[in-house]
Amino acid sequence: MKTTETPAPLPAESGAPLAKEDLPPALPPKEKKEGTVLNVFSHGVLVIWAIMVVMPLLWAVMTSFKDDRSIFSSPWSLPDSLHFDNWSRAWTQANMSDYFLNTVLVVGGSLIGTLVLGSMAAYVLARFDFPGNRFIYYLFIGGMSFPIMLALVPLFYVVNNMGLLNTIHGLILVYIAYSLPFTVFFLTAFFRTLPTSIAEAAFVDGASHSRTFFQIMLPMAKPGLISVGIFNFLGQWNQYMLPTVLNTDPDKRVLTQGLVQLAVSQGYKGDWSGLFAGLVMAMLPVLAAYIVFQRQVVQGLTAGALK
Repeated sequence: MKTTETPAPLPAESGAPLAKEDLPPALPPKEKKEGTVLNVFSHGVLVIWAIMVVMPLLWAVMTSFKDDRSIFSSPWSLPDSLHFDNWSRAWTQANMSDYFLNTVLVVGGSLIGTLVLGSMAAYVLARFDFPGNRFIYYLFIGGMSFPIMLALVPLFYVVNNMGLLNTIHGLILVYIAYSLPFTVFFLTAFFRTLPTSIAEAAFVDGASHSRTFFQIMLPMAKPGLISVGIFNFLGQWNQYMLPTVLNTDPDKRVLTQGLVQLAVSQGYKGDWSGLFAGLVMAMLPVLAAYIVFQRQVVQGLTAGALK
């Protein structure tokens, strides 16, 4: 006896309304409830973390506009009036202007040198195969794991023998050497994600290696350069150990050294409002740089995952 099989229902044509049985099954109520609880929990953790980070910053800014009596009598209240003289006193009498200028010179010079040298080294390691390529790459990675504390004493004698002790350019060179391992490691992975067809087309058109790098590949790596530049800027701006050891001249101190000196001197004088003003002065450039380039930082960090 021949049996007939029921034919499978044909899928709905494009533009035709779907039948109720053709719709995908809805999530069970239990899964919806678990997803809602997870979202509430994750958002709650983010809110708590944001409060823990933002509140100390806002409190420091608010305290910088108070007088010394209000800081101790009502530390959590808003200032009764804005005391801008705290900022002027810290800027002039505490020599924060000189420290700020020295820091801009050191960090600006070292940041430019780090990005130029790091991008060139990373491009060669990422695009060209030659004997010792991996060895040099792992040397840079090893430099990231080397504790800076172990290098302070020999670094002091090396810089001193080169005649670069207590100089701005000597500190710039040390900052570049300190930041190169992470920069090369970051940019090497970024250059590997860039398409090779554009560089090959430039070589076919007669472009040299240097022209291809500076006019084609380097602009394409702009998100990665901004990301690693922000990280280097944060590390170099807040660096304290290296300038303390290699820069003992009071006239060439950077901002971190000036803040420590300000905390010691103002602590004995009881000028806490001037101390908070100097703290906010050192904090604002870092916040401004991250706020301006935050989108580029995210793009640089996720570019490798999106390609």
